[in-house]
Amino acid sequence: MGSKYSVQLDKVIKAHSFEVIYLPDKPAEELVIRSQDVTRPGLMFAGYEKHFDRERVEFIGLAEMDYLRELDEATQRERLDLFFSYKPAAAVITRGIEIPELMVEYARKHEVPLLKSNEVTSQIMATLISYLGTELAERITRHGVMVEVYGEGILILGDSGVGKSETAVELIKRGHRLIADDAVEIKRVSSKTLVGSAPDNIRHFIELRGIGIVNARNIFGVGSVKLTEKIDMVIQLEHWDSEKVYDRLGLEDEYTEILGINIPSTTVPVKPGRNLAIIIEIAAMNNRQKKLGYNAAKELMQQLGMGEF
Repeated sequence: MGSKYSVQLDKVIKAHSFEVIYLPDKPAEELVIRSQDVTRPGLMFAGYEKHFDRERVEFIGLAEMDYLRELDEATQRERLDLFFSYKPAAAVITRGIEIPELMVEYARKHEVPLLKSNEVTSQIMATLISYLGTELAERITRHGVMVEVYGEGILILGDSGVGKSETAVELIKRGHRLIADDAVEIKRVSSKTLVGSAPDNIRHFIELRGIGIVNARNIFGVGSVKLTEKIDMVIQLEHWDSEKVYDRLGLEDEYTEILGINIPSTTVPVKPGRNLAIIIEIAAMNNRQKKLGYNAAKELMQQLGMGEF
């Protein structure tokens, strides 16, 4: 499956410790991967070329290599020429298998990156699929703060000046971890999962009005920050409105839709005297209990004889 995003091949090579056998002499922006899917070219080596996706990374393991070795040299040349002529994103030889000179020859001829891994084919394929699923995922950037509280990824949203960053600092002081401040990059890594992170250029920084920019990692230590986290809950901070009726029981589940996925959410009104950090801690623990099947409000209603929920 193609993606409108891409990841540079050299980044993939470093992340997976691939050995470079051959790389075309091209600008880095041309050596990219755009497909989250990977495959093995067994059918192509057998001469069946329909449905071949040239954007995918191709993995050549023990089965494919043994099959090629059983062919006479003329047929080997024909099949390798056919395979590399489609110019896949890259070809990776696994299990540390010795690479035939013919394969290197046709990789050079058609300028296809040729890499090598010592890992088992299925394992390195699974690792790369997971990696590309994150790197090429659909994404948006939202103005807000993200923290990890008791293992729950909490996305805090609200108008500028409502106290998001100050709340994040209080949570960090209480032992929780900062993911992002001001801008949260959200990626849809599966049909049910969103992951939040900070853009590289503002990672670990927090803006506090009246003080300025501070580096959370330098002030609170490396244990106070984290690179990414799954988004488990959205908390919307808003200035207290005396005319508005706020939910006091929590019987009805609320959700915020982001990138087509509904995330449990709640609105927390802000006014002097409310300790937002403690409220968010409780919201995180309560959200975890709900995921485990327990709802305190429903239990209370049942004990009061107000019906089944």
